[in-house]
Amino acid sequence: MTQPHKTALKRLALPVLLAAGLSACAPSFNADVSRFATTLPAPQGQTFAVVAEDPKLAGGLEFSLYAEMVGDQLEKVGYTEAASPADANMLVRFDYGVDKGRERVRTTGGRFNDPFFGPWGRGFGFRRGFAFGFHDPFLAGPEVRSYTVYVSDIDVKIDSTATGERLFEGQAQAASRTNRLQTLVPNLVDALFTDFPGNSGETLKITIKDDGKTVRQVR
Repeated sequence: MTQPHKTALKRLALPVLLAAGLSACAPSFNADVSRFATTLPAPQGQTFAVVAEDPKLAGGLEFSLYAEMVGDQLEKVGYTEAASPADANMLVRFDYGVDKGRERVRTTGGRFNDPFFGPWGRGFGFRRGFAFGFHDPFLAGPEVRSYTVYVSDIDVKIDSTATGERLFEGQAQAASRTNRLQTLVPNLVDALFTDFPGNSGETLKITIKDDGKTVRQVR
């Protein structure tokens, strides 16, 4: 694909299980994928064009890069990019984004709940029935860390240019410790197009491993 691509897509919320692991801090990328489809035309001479309804994205270099990734995936299954949207059999609407993030707190280690170290969390002793605490530098309390979790998503809609019929809707969403779209969008695109077009109405967890392999798990 060589031409700039234009898209727009209203984001649809997907449930994200933050407790299942964060994409950017794990050795693999995890995304929740939901897809709905009618009968997509067989890729026998069918053409497509990736477009944007959002004027802020239309014509942008960054958007063009990500739209090209979507087009590459469609070409892999046999569709052909049209010279222009007016010449395409299918109009592919593409959108992407990442939120502003939410703070999370994680507590690790510590002795506060250890019965051998008493309610003071620093050890205990007894003298004439009197319990007392003492300070031991080796028995430090729990470590508390805060970090930001970002939720990113992409959305793809495919319409027939001949009838205006909606042929496909797909969303991919992930929670991560990074808000870098250059890292997130390629992984989300790979996840969304795993086993494309998939089973309509099915929600999946797609894991992309470091070696490029994908694991597909039905929710």
